[in-house]
Amino acid sequence: MIKRLRFTRIFSRARIRQQLYIMYTAVVVIPVVLIGIFLLFHNYRMMVNYHEDLLESDNRRVKNILFEITTQIYNISENITFDDTIQSLLTTDHSSSDACRLAVSQNFLLDHYHSTYTEIQEIAVYTDNPTFADCKQFYCVNKDILEEEWYQKALSRAGIFWEGLFWQDEYGNEYWNLCLIRKVPLINSDYHAVLVIRISDDYLRMRLDSGEYINEISVDRGPVFYSSDRTKYGRMPYSEIDYAEPYFQMSDRIRWDGETCFIDISTLGTYQSDSRLYICTTDPGGYRNIENILWLCGAVLLLALVIPLIMIHFFTAYFVERVGVLRQEMHKASRQDYELIPMFQGKDELSEAFSDLQIMVKNIKEQEAKVYEAQIKEQELLINQQEMEFKMLASQINPHFLYNTLETIRMKAFTAGDREVATAVKLLGKSMRYVLENVGTSYTTLEKELDHVDVYMMIQHLRFGDRIRYERKVEEGMDLSRYQILPLLLQPVVENAIVHGMEEKDEGGLISISVYTKTSDQKEILYIDVEDNGCGMTEEILEKLRNEIEIRDMSRSKSIGLYNINQRINQHYGNGYRTHIYSEKQEGTLVRLVIPVKMR
Repeated sequence: MIKRLRFTRIFSRARIRQQLYIMYTAVVVIPVVLIGIFLLFHNYRMMVNYHEDLLESDNRRVKNILFEITTQIYNISENITFDDTIQSLLTTDHSSSDACRLAVSQNFLLDHYHSTYTEIQEIAVYTDNPTFADCKQFYCVNKDILEEEWYQKALSRAGIFWEGLFWQDEYGNEYWNLCLIRKVPLINSDYHAVLVIRISDDYLRMRLDSGEYINEISVDRGPVFYSSDRTKYGRMPYSEIDYAEPYFQMSDRIRWDGETCFIDISTLGTYQSDSRLYICTTDPGGYRNIENILWLCGAVLLLALVIPLIMIHFFTAYFVERVGVLRQEMHKASRQDYELIPMFQGKDELSEAFSDLQIMVKNIKEQEAKVYEAQIKEQELLINQQEMEFKMLASQINPHFLYNTLETIRMKAFTAGDREVATAVKLLGKSMRYVLENVGTSYTTLEKELDHVDVYMMIQHLRFGDRIRYERKVEEGMDLSRYQILPLLLQPVVENAIVHGMEEKDEGGLISISVYTKTSDQKEILYIDVEDNGCGMTEEILEKLRNEIEIRDMSRSKSIGLYNINQRINQHYGNGYRTHIYSEKQEGTLVRLVIPVKMR
């Protein structure tokens, strides 16, 4: 707390321009620099790992392809070496060169392999049989071949081995190929033969080149016999290969042609041979791409610092200028100089403060006029308040005054011997009391609501006499005092039945109310049917009435009561509870209220 107070005190002593620059440094520069350094380092490590993983994957791909090719070539060499016809050709003493060439031309095994397997560039068999003549893939060993290191090595060992051999075609073009070399064991013969299967460089290029990485392959301690860059043929491979390690593996970064490159070296042990292939995969542009991305990120980071700095600089100058103008105007007002500038730049808090200053100055200049105006308004409010209180007193009629007045009228009629008028006044009082007591209430009992209908029908009986009879049917066992219902629902329905249903009925009219319950979807439902035997309605009029109680239309004067009842039920109890109307011409009308059972 003390340190925070000390910082606040020191910070508040600085000018606004200095405060903004301090906040920019603390809030923008330091976090952006720290986060930027972290992200640059993190992205550098992530991209390095990404390129190394891709390089290792491509190296593994090349290794798998080479293993597949060398294994296939080995199997072909097995078939050739131990083929009886080949053995017979090499061990036979031919009578003449023509006889030898005829025998060779009739053997199609080497032709078959050469034409079937695209990875084979050449199959050659070298023999020291003096009766042999050069023909097709068979060659007599001359002095040059005899002095070749690979030939002497083949004669001195029984197994196969692999060599990267250089050769030159008849046009002077120089080539390097991976070759399988093995001695062909000639049984019961003093002659020797060596099989050489040369793998096509073009085939290797087609299978191995990815276009993105440079692959170099060498055998044992020999020179590079394959490279994505043809200029690298024949040179020694990467100098740090440890040939003493059986399965040398290395991932590193080296300087390659003046650039830092990713390199991955692995060893492939060939099938049924002690020769080892060294596969060197290089990514010449990966590290440069990483550096370019890092430079780009650094430039973005620098822009993220410079652009806000430029914006802060111009905003600070603009803000300080406006603060200076506001301070100058406030100083003028403090010296009772109320001639302020008419406009102030901007629509922010400073402009609002200047507006408040203008209002304050205006209030000071017009103080006396506003005080007088306030007194007049206060007097007008007092008069209006008195008028409202008078109107409220005039509208507050005590219901008990109304009941007492009706009771006085009833007693005078009773005293005068007019019992019918006395009864009518009594029933009217009971009806009005029920209505006034339930205005604004949420629920009443079904018993009280039916009693109110009984009172209403007694009043109608005084009017219509025996033209209209009334009955109510209640399901056996129902305690009406426990069922709760919205007040003032039934009387408007009964009234509607009398007004519209009985208008053409001169005698024998009947209004019937039935109350019963049913269970639907595990919910107990209360049904109240108000039925009359009046004139009824046609199908068109009935459909129109059903629409009118669903859709509000302020311009009509009919069916308002039924519309209100339906809306009260629907809005209070929810969807599924409403008013249903059924009617047939000259058969009467049934209005059914469907509401959920609510007990108290």
